[in-house]
Amino acid sequence: MNIPTPSTRDNERTNRLRRLGWDDHFERLAADEQLDLDRVARVLSAQRNLFLVTDGRDERLCAPSGKMHHRRQQDYPVTGDWVLTDGNALQRVLPRKNTLCRGEAGTRGKQDGAARREQPLAANIDTVFVVCGLDRDYNPRRIERYLALVYNCGMAPVVVLTKADLHDSPEVFREKVEAIALGVPVVLTSTRDRSGVDALHAYLNEGQTASMIGSSGAGKSSLANMLHGSDVQATAAVSRSVGKGRHTTTSREFIAMPRGGLLMDNPGIREIAFARGGDGLDATFADIRDLAESCRFANCSHQHEPGCAVIRAVETGELPQARLDNYRKMQREMDYARARSEKSADYVERERWKDIAKEIKRMNKRKKR
Repeated sequence: MNIPTPSTRDNERTNRLRRLGWDDHFERLAADEQLDLDRVARVLSAQRNLFLVTDGRDERLCAPSGKMHHRRQQDYPVTGDWVLTDGNALQRVLPRKNTLCRGEAGTRGKQDGAARREQPLAANIDTVFVVCGLDRDYNPRRIERYLALVYNCGMAPVVVLTKADLHDSPEVFREKVEAIALGVPVVLTSTRDRSGVDALHAYLNEGQTASMIGSSGAGKSSLANMLHGSDVQATAAVSRSVGKGRHTTTSREFIAMPRGGLLMDNPGIREIAFARGGDGLDATFADIRDLAESCRFANCSHQHEPGCAVIRAVETGELPQARLDNYRKMQREMDYARARSEKSADYVERERWKDIAKEIKRMNKRKKR
């Protein structure tokens, strides 16, 4: 009888986690903090205060510990998180590699469209599929917003154009999207002939994690079924009158893909609001960034300044006016979000020093006694 040595058990345990997406980043974290890997698990789905987690061998439902529940505004688990468990209790969320988040719903259009609070959607994601249907859902300006959101979160986007079978020449749409999604892979898909499956499976190999975002009715659940090879997600028809779909996906959960990767479906997003600033604009609008280097003034706002290379590009037809308008709109939103974030940080710092001052005052009173 062969009894596994401690090193063999460690390798088996690490390999199980790596198949779930555990990588060198978390390996270093575990070594630095001397984490017990037997307690590490990944959140597969989140349902209010219950979380389905797995360690690569067993799945179980866990509830947050009392301490975690009390501090739920800080690092509360979301799908994709790595967590430390104690039996069926979640004790801690490990520091995230990245977080896919947006501004909370209902705030876009208020105060330049910037949201007041972040709404985390998923964590530790390698690739985000920006899903857009080639029906009434098709909107280049919305695709630009999605790309800026994904880049802001430090993730790699792939634009997926579904329902390609609705058109005789869907390649025209791919070319149009490639012109605005600079350097981003654009994949045409159709559930009728399963086109695009191989291209997307390249992002869903063992140890890889992907998430889908898009509007209701864009075809995310149908895409998930096609990639999985069976009906794992419920689907619903798009309304013919308004061209909108219903939320057939109501929770965020991972689906195990045939090649070993994990794919997360997301409920449809109606509002793409920003809750933070970031490099998303520069990455999404690299053409405008490059043009701006030729502006006469270094701080050119591309509004009315003389010698503005961006405005000149619009006048010559090199840059579409609609693209510049969308860039300006998102820039205002992100500037406002950044200002709110800095203001909040200052407020937190003032409150911290206020607490310290109170503690010093209490200590001085004790000394006088």
